[in-house]
Parts: sequence; C-alpha cells; structure tokens
Amino acid sequence: MKYLLILTQVIFSLTLNAQDWLVKPLSQKAKITIQGEKIELNNGLVKRVFTITPNVACIDYTNLSNGQQLLRSIEPEAKLVLNNITYKVGGLKGQKEKAYLLNDWIAHFSKDDSAFLMTHYEVGPITPFIQWKWNSWAMNTQQPTGQKITFDYSSTLPAVKDIKVHVVYELYDGLPLITKSLWIQNNGSKEMKVNRIVNEVLGLVEEESAVVGKPEEMKKQHGIYVETNYAFNNAMRYDISDQTTHWKTDPAYTSQVNYNYETPVLLEVYPESAPGIELQPSEIVRSVRTQELLMDSYDRQRRGLMLRRMYRTIAPWTTQNPIFMHLVSKNDAEVMNAIDQCVATGYEAVILSFGSHLNMEDSSANNLKRWKKLADYAHQHHILLGGYSLFSSRRISDEDDVVDIKTGKPGGAFFGNAPCFGSKWGLAYRDKIKLFFTQTGFDIWENDGPYPGDKCASILHPGHKGYDDSQWRQMEIQKGLYHWLNEKGVYINAPDWYFLDGTHKIAVGYREVNFSLSRAQQKILNRQNIHDGTIEKTPSMGWGFVPLTKYQGGDEDAVLEPLSEHLKDYEQLMMQYYGAGVQACYRGPRLYDTETTKNLVSKTISWYKKYRSILNSDIIQLRRADGRDWDGWLHVNPALPQKGFMMLFNPTKEVMTRTISLPLYYTGLTQQAILTDQQGKKVSLKLNRDYQTSFTFTIPPDTFAWYVIE
Repeated sequence: MKYLLILTQVIFSLTLNAQDWLVKPLSQKAKITIQGEKIELNNGLVKRVFTITPNVACIDYTNLSNGQQLLRSIEPEAKLVLNNITYKVGGLKGQKEKAYLLNDWIAHFSKDDSAFLMTHYEVGPITPFIQWKWNSWAMNTQQPTGQKITFDYSSTLPAVKDIKVHVVYELYDGLPLITKSLWIQNNGSKEMKVNRIVNEVLGLVEEESAVVGKPEEMKKQHGIYVETNYAFNNAMRYDISDQTTHWKTDPAYTSQVNYNYETPVLLEVYPESAPGIELQPSEIVRSVRTQELLMDSYDRQRRGLMLRRMYRTIAPWTTQNPIFMHLVSKNDAEVMNAIDQCVATGYEAVILSFGSHLNMEDSSANNLKRWKKLADYAHQHHILLGGYSLFSSRRISDEDDVVDIKTGKPGGAFFGNAPCFGSKWGLAYRDKIKLFFTQTGFDIWENDGPYPGDKCASILHPGHKGYDDSQWRQMEIQKGLYHWLNEKGVYINAPDWYFLDGTHKIAVGYREVNFSLSRAQQKILNRQNIHDGTIEKTPSMGWGFVPLTKYQGGDEDAVLEPLSEHLKDYEQLMMQYYGAGVQACYRGPRLYDTETTKNLVSKTISWYKKYRSILNSDIIQLRRADGRDWDGWLHVNPALPQKGFMMLFNPTKEVMTRTISLPLYYTGLTQQAILTDQQGKKVSLKLNRDYQTSFTFTIPPDTFAWYVIE
C-alpha cells in the first residue's frame, strides 16, 4: 500500500499549490518571448531562460509546478569533439560560486573566445519529427504542438571555421518537457572527424547531501528526467537501455558538501560508443534528440504517469493498439482461415508468427504476388496482415557478420553472431523489407532485432567506415527504416526501446520459458508482468503472450488447446490482458475450435471494444499479484465519461470479501464516485479529502471482477 501513502502526500502538495496538469490540462500554450537580451521559453509548466549577449547561455531552468530551480551554474550549450579537439558551443565564463547563480552576476560574465558564437536565431512552431500515418485504432491521433527556437553558431578558429552548428529547443503545449537536439554541417572542402557530440550540458542542483560517497552511489532520482532516441539493451525498460545520459562530477564546484567533490551534478548527454563519425564536405550529422521532462515528485507512480503522458504526446503512434492474433501457419489456407476467424470474433489483425511459412527476405515475384493476394484478402475483410522477420541472433557469413575488434573475426556480438546492418547483406535486408511492404501492402512488421548496439570492426562494410562509427551508422540505418515504415502506415513490434524513432510496441516484460509453466502459474505471472510493465509504459506500448499451443516446452497444462476444453482459463487470460489494455500474442493456428469457444472470444472482444478508451488509459497499480490475496489495477482518465475502470482478481480457492481504499485522485472526481459492477449494480461512494474512498467487494474463488467508475 506504499503507493497510496506516497500518492496522498503528492496530492496534498499539489492541491495546496496549483492546478494539476495530469488531471486537468493547462490552457496556456507554449510561448517564446524575446525581451532585450533575454529569451524565455514558457508553457506554464516549465520555464527556460537564455541570455544571448555576449553569447547564448541558459540562466534559468524552473519547474513551474513546484517552483524548483534546476540550474546552479552556467555551462556551454553543447560541446563538440572534432578531430580530437574539444570545442564549446555557447556559454559564458566568470562564475566562481557554482552552488547557485545570481542574476546580478550575469552582466559581469564574458564570452569564451574559443567557443562557437551565436550568429542568428529563429523562432517558429514545432514540426512533427515523424510524419506518422496510422492504420488502426489509436488513443491519440494528434501530433504534438508547441514552439521551437533554433540558435545558429559559428567559429572564427581556423580549424573549425567551416563548421556550422544549429542547436534546437522544442517546447510543447501541455507538458513540462523540452526536447533539445543539434546538427552540424561541414561547409568546408575537407573531411572532419566528429569524435563526440554532447548536445546537452547542464550544471544542475544536487538533491542530496552526501559528505562522502561515490558518483555511482548517488543520483538515483532527480527533478529532471532525460530520455533520448538512442537506447537499446533488450531490457524492455528505458533506464537500463539508455546509452546517452552521463551524470558527472564538477571539480569547479568547490562549495559542495562532498569532501572529494564527487557529487554527480553535471549532466551531459551523448552516445558513449560513437567516437569516430567522418563528416564529409556538405554533409550533415545530427545529434540524438534529448527529451527533458521536469518531475515534480519522487513518487514512482506519479513519475510514471508523467512519462506515459510524454509518450502519448510526442510519440502518438505508441497509442495505436490493434487487436491481433499470432498465427502459426504452414500454408496459405491457414492464413485465410485465421482472417475469417478474426472477422467472426472482432479481431483486427493477423501477425504471422515465428515458425510460420512467411519469408519477407524472398523478393521473388512469385513470393511477393502470393503475399499480396493474402494481404488483399485480409483488407477486403478489414483485417490487417503482418508478419515476423528475424535479424539478430543468426549467422549470415564471414563477410556480413559483425566483426569482433578483439579477434578480427566474426563474433562477439550481443547474440554471439549477428549480421552487421552496414554490411552488404544488412543493406540488402533493409531494401528487401521496404520492397516487401511496398509490393504486398502488409500492415504490420514484427521485427526480431535488429541489433542491440553491436559494434563492428570490419573496414569492408559499405554502411560504415570502421569500428569507431559502426554503432552510430548502423543505428542510423535502422532508424531510417523505422521512420520509413511508420510514415507508410506500418505498425512495428520491435524488441527494444526504439519508440521515439517510430516503433509502436515492445514486450510488457516476460521470461519466455515461463510459458511452458502451468496455466495457473501463467495467470499470476502475467498479472505480475502487467503490474510491473505498465508503471513506465502505457498499456498500448507493451505486448504479452498466451500460448494456445506448445511453446518453449511444457505439457498439456501449459497450453489452451483444445480451446473448448479450457474455456475458463482462456477467458481469464483474455480478460486480464484486455482488462489491462495490453494486447497479447495469442499464438497458435486458430482463435476458436467450437461455436462455444467462438462465442466466448467474440463476447470478450466486444466487451473490450465497448470500454476500449478507458482500458487504454493510464493504470494505477493497486496491489501486485502474489497468489495469496487479492490483486488488481485501476484505469484512470479524467477526460472520459468513464473516469475509471477497475479490475480485481481473487487467485485463492475461497470466496473473498475485502474492504480496500481506492485512490481516485487521477480520475478527476472530487466528491463522489459511482461504481457499476459487471452485473449492472451501482453504488455511490463519497470521496474523502485525499480523494480516496473505501470500497468493499466479494469475488468467487479463482476468478475476477470489474467495475466502471463514473
């Protein structure tokens, strides 16, 4: 119940101070104001102020929700390492006390003559990063709006006089979020080696007081959350997948309490493993895109709600959530039968699973014609068709595989052996995928890979020069493919954290061999995965798994086939996934085997569609499944007529009656809540000052209950 206790404290603080933007959107829009030598970015939730004389420097970074000043010192606006020499972009020098920054000091600071100097700036509306085209139901179909400012920089230093730097800040409507990026253009006649692009440098306040302690022991949470579009690790979580956020010490900050000056208070953002990008004449290289979300709480639940709002806003494609089955097929007739079963039950898509007879790498005319015919059949019945394609964890050839820098031979990749995306095979793979989707009209790509950041030492691959640029160049190829597919309306299931570059879904979190365990175990484990995997992800961003047939071993207790003999388990597995808004991969040759099974599936899908919007809304975790007592979650959305939707489960063998405290703050309800159960019975409940109410329920053994809250 710790979430409820912390949530109460957060709510009390917010109601004392200001309107909560997570409950009621702010009407104030993003605005960039120019006042003499100062430029202010302000949307009512975040304020960032720059002085532009004698050079650009950030002098104020305030969270307007709680009044927190994040900035303690002026730092460069960016840093570049070009031909192994470090250059500052913007910034001022002269600040001696680094614990805080006074406005009176700023006029006495001077420019750094060795830094790139601002020559021009331009203000305008933000434009979509990806021209997203959607092909299925989505919670949000609107691209983000707001304002952006671009600062142009140049240098008089002979070595970099032909390098132009453009730093962009994007301020969004309705979010305490600023996105920062930059791009470098080589206007000279000689190649320039880009060893590092640090696109953000911030001297931030410390939020702890540790007299001793190493940097890795500190900085667990902060008032600023940073996420970039350069993340991979197969972790299904951003914080573990992040490759760009670096909390560093600042030895110039001599008044800190840490005896050895080891408090991590200097934030720098850059890819760790991209030390050598060759920038040719007239070429442009772009940095990662850094999302800076200002946090007003240390509560994990509230921070998760803020993250989910960020994804829904700046990556609206992640709100798509088609209802799909995961077909295991041997022939075309089975594909057509699956399409027919989807039509009969209300499903919206078929994805040909791994182990099926689909091969997207076959670019022969006959193969493309064959799959176009099946896609046309699906589209005639208003069903999306997609399929699985493997990139990583396979060996192609000595010429095309990732080369280990230690041995000079293939191997050493994350999966042992894996192809390099910059090899001839990798580039051909990209082109084959594009051709397949162009020629067949397929709607969904389930991509196994490519590639969790493998670095390749080959100097013969056409897609990269060598080891130093291999990770970056492969990522650029990969991102380009995701952007292309997204803008063609293709839905993408990917195995890593590529959401900000156009992918739609990742695993909610799971261990594959667990699906060889009994159905009774799977029900509890799946609810644990849902609980844990929807704190930082929206329901639509994660997929689960239901093995209709044998997967990763196991016996008949692990699978649902014959479906008609396991209807109770089939229904509960569907209800707990759909009741969480999480699509699962129902993997097998069919959705139903009898009329009774068909009716069960149809009834469940009809129920899900009836409550689809609220079921795709944010989840407040009530109690994690442990098999000993009740568990469940609460969907909340103050913008809908249905303000909440609660799912509760009784995993025990006894009738269960419990009285629990419901946290209804994020429903937007303030005085009264009307709960309607699945039989249509209504009960009116009064909310206390903490926006909570007491609720008593009774659930039969080994089953569930659901309630609509209005």
